[in-house]
Amino acid sequence: MSKKIFSASDARKYAHRRLPRIIFDFIDGSAGEETACTLNVEAIEALRLLPRVLVNVDNRNLQKALFDQSWNLPFGIAPMGMCNLTWPGADAMLANAAKRYGIPLVLSTMASSSIETTAERAGEHAWFQLYVGQSEEAAFHLVERAETVGYSNLVLTVDVPGIGARPREQRNGFQSPFRIRPKQFFDFAIHPRWSLTTLKTGVPRLANVNVPGGVQFKRDEKRGGMDWDFLARLRDRWPGNLIVKGVLGCEDSKRIRDAGVDAVCVSNHGGRQFDSSPAAIQMLPRIRAAVGPDYPLLFDSGVRSGEGVIKALALGADFVFIGRPFLYAMAANGFEGLQQMIELIRSQIDIGLAQLGCPDINDVDASFVLGDSIVGDK
Repeated sequence: MSKKIFSASDARKYAHRRLPRIIFDFIDGSAGEETACTLNVEAIEALRLLPRVLVNVDNRNLQKALFDQSWNLPFGIAPMGMCNLTWPGADAMLANAAKRYGIPLVLSTMASSSIETTAERAGEHAWFQLYVGQSEEAAFHLVERAETVGYSNLVLTVDVPGIGARPREQRNGFQSPFRIRPKQFFDFAIHPRWSLTTLKTGVPRLANVNVPGGVQFKRDEKRGGMDWDFLARLRDRWPGNLIVKGVLGCEDSKRIRDAGVDAVCVSNHGGRQFDSSPAAIQMLPRIRAAVGPDYPLLFDSGVRSGEGVIKALALGADFVFIGRPFLYAMAANGFEGLQQMIELIRSQIDIGLAQLGCPDINDVDASFVLGDSIVGDK
């Protein structure tokens, strides 16, 4: 019997029960002692929003414009690798939800569904996230595929020069491409619904990383060769909107802006890469001040609720992306769980605007944030 999701923590609790440990830890785990992941969430939760009263908020607007397109909600689905391990068909669920709710879906290079299939499923709601791994040639092959099938938005992730050490994955022997090993048989046996459904549909495989003439993808391959010259070549090559994701520095953000990139996504990869990184939300207002008021800034890392979305927008983001809560929700209850999570976050934003006395999401700004609660902004 399915359970109603009333919070991201509810979804996480249900996902923990339904998933084999190796899969839950892959989704839930982070780098090192997981300090950065915890700090992401705690720093957002610590922010206090100051309500205004006697404002007519009967009619509230949650629509946001970004890149000359109007989105029904001010948040989208962040790029996440191997989502189909969460629950069979998760990639399709995310694509269907993006179309149904009018929000963007960023397809990861490491997805279990191809660039082409996701374009068919999600249409104009699909963006593509690019990792540069085995070679520049392989990366540009992916770019060409994305352009050919009509993607308009390309997200270059720059904070993965190598896979961060994630102890939970290491202890469980997690590998990509994913393999079921004898040491996990008992774990799979006590989670029969996930195991049988996965066996029936087939163990997910990476759909985009092995290119014609290329070497077989290895998750731990070197990725540190990407530099500013590569960014310039990519900017010249890609005709659509180019976003650089995984940025925490003010000077880096200004240089990316000046290189002709259309937007920066302030992010520390959800704490999955570098455990000593600052919370992304701590850097957001500083980067906003550095790049100016009009340059598009996107945000992810640590958002677990609609109020978290409001806080990120108040501190300078133009749009917010959310990851783990959607994986927890699909693990908890498939597509129904995913819909519950999107509806929950939408409702939290709507009620949050009413409480703030701010009927339009586009009018949320730093004046709603209690200054003393901005962690690290001293």
